[in-house]
Amino acid sequence: MGVQSWERDLLAKDSMQPVPDFFDNYYDEHIYFSKEASSGGQGVGGGGCGCN
Repeated sequence: MGVQSWERDLLAKDSMQPVPDFFDNYYDEHIYFSKEASSGGQGVGGGGCGCN
């Protein structure tokens, strides 16, 4: 199982790299979902008000 040549550009993006610090990742995801007024996908409930 390997990576095809056309898939390497997607895997090289910063968003595809693992985040070494758990808290940095947690706060970034919380801010993103609060601003986007969306819920689901990352285990964050509520809406865009930031009160979740």
